[in-house]
Formats: sequence, structure tokens, C-alpha cells
Amino acid sequence: MIGIVDYGMGNLFSVSKALERLGAEYFISTDKGELLAADALLLPGVGSFRDAMERLPVETVKEFAASGKPLLGICLGMQLLFEESEENGPTKGLGLLPGSVRRFPGKTADGQTYKVPHMGWNRLEFVQTSPLLKNLEEDYVYFVHSYYLDAENSDVLLAKVNYHEQVSAVVGRDNIFGMQFHPEKSSKLGMALLANFLQLVEERKAVR
Repeated sequence: MIGIVDYGMGNLFSVSKALERLGAEYFISTDKGELLAADALLLPGVGSFRDAMERLPVETVKEFAASGKPLLGICLGMQLLFEESEENGPTKGLGLLPGSVRRFPGKTADGQTYKVPHMGWNRLEFVQTSPLLKNLEEDYVYFVHSYYLDAENSDVLLAKVNYHEQVSAVVGRDNIFGMQFHPEKSSKLGMALLANFLQLVEERKAVR
């Protein structure tokens, strides 16, 4: 059973509908006991990093992560997995993965301006192997964000895109994973990524 963390700032409808299309059983909850009992957690997110950290059941998420069961952050939910963000002033994140979240400057090194937020379809470039990317081919996914993870040299970087800056698009280490884009809105590749996450969950259940 997949638990979706409800802290008032997530695309709960679109994420839950994606799970339904994949035939996955899920629940949406704020209850600590229910969330900790889940086989995996999804941490969606839309909005401000600071507001999210104020509303998020931080200790519950950290305790779940420490259990070794799979945790997937989506969009803002991915950013929350990291150490800090500069959005609305420096704010500490969950610190489950190393890295900092920065705002797109909106201007290139040679002075050319570009649109912020980053919105639209970009092609993933796979950086290293991962169960999340197993048997998949590089393709386009859908982004909507003004802040990006600065993790160019990090061993957690699984896939990236370029939007004037290197954008960490898929991240992961051990049981913690994240996707900066919206997989539930990213056509075939997005759904395949979610399916791989669900397969990872099933494999872990089998060896528990």
C-alpha cells in the first residue's frame, strides 16, 4: 500500500489518479501511524519551500526514511528531501539527501535573459544507472518550477536536463528518490518511472 503524504500543498488528485492507472493501492493521510505503516511514501508538493516545511510532518517523514522503505518526492516534494533552499530566505529541508535548492537567475553568463519559471517539456539525460530508470529510454517530461537543485557533482544525480543551468531531474540514493518534474503529467516516460518505483516497492516487500 502506497501512502501519499497530505500536508495541504500537493497535487493529490493527479498523483492518486496516476497510481490508479497503474493499478496501485494507495491512501492519502496525515496520520503518523498510517503513514509509517505504508510500504512506500509519495511526497508531492506545489508551492513555497518554506511554507511546505512549516506544514510537513517532518519527524514522520524522517522516521519513515530511516526505516529503509522507499520514499519518492515529486516536484517541490523532491526539493524538500535536500538540505536547504534559498526560496523566501534560507530554509532548512529534510536533509535526507545532500544539496541545495537555488532560484534560476533568469540571466545567462553572457547577459541574455530567459523565462522563469522553467515550464514545458525537456528531454531527460540519464547520468547513472538506477532501478528507477531500469529498461527506460531517454525521453521528454514536463516541468513547472522556478527553483532547481544544485547537485552537479553529487552522487545522487540520476538524470538531468538543461535549462540554461543544469537541472537535477531525477535523484536517488538508497531508498530515497525524487523527480523534479511531474511524472503523472509526463506521458509514457512519466508513467513508466512511476511503474518502476512501484516495482521497486514490490521487490523490497518480497525480501522483508
